[in-house]
Amino acid sequence: MTTRHKLLPRDYFNRSTLAVARSLLGKYLVRLIDGREIAGKIIEVEAYVGPWDKACHAAKGRTQRTEVMFGPSGMAYVYLIYGMYHCLNVVTEREEFPAAVLIRAIDVDGVLIDGPGRLCRALQIDRSLNRIDLTAQESLWFEDRGSRILHRQVAALPRIGVDYAGIWAKKPWRFRLQPDLNTRPRKSRE
Repeated sequence: MTTRHKLLPRDYFNRSTLAVARSLLGKYLVRLIDGREIAGKIIEVEAYVGPWDKACHAAKGRTQRTEVMFGPSGMAYVYLIYGMYHCLNVVTEREEFPAAVLIRAIDVDGVLIDGPGRLCRALQIDRSLNRIDLTAQESLWFEDRGSRILHRQVAALPRIGVDYAGIWAKKPWRFRLQPDLNTRPRKSRE
């Protein structure tokens, strides 16, 4: 019997970037490679919110690179950093408002893939996937598999690698899933 999972639709991403970022924790990023699905539970993300956010690529205006951020929500924004690492973002909010969520870490079958470059390498994500519709369930998409995340399980932290953005680098717009304290084994009283 095949288990059906809920594909995250465009409306899911057409909301506040911070709300989308936080709510993506516990959801799954699914990649189809040669007919095989690889699914990773999302552990860490970062939000980039509009043209005034100095850490957001769109802060320097609309360019060929950032054009996808101005389009419909739910699209992939994949770019190369340091000439060697790809990063996957999902576009959020309304058209013409450039915002996105960077996927930083996932857990695939108990193995943590930490860092956006490692994640893209593990899932074979590169610029050929830039601008694909992540709501079409073709080669890359997001699913809700029923995980419920408690507010206390989410840490809000400063973003990484954007020191050039001044005060914007310190915004607590990196969200990381923390282990649920109630699920840890209890020590025996013996």
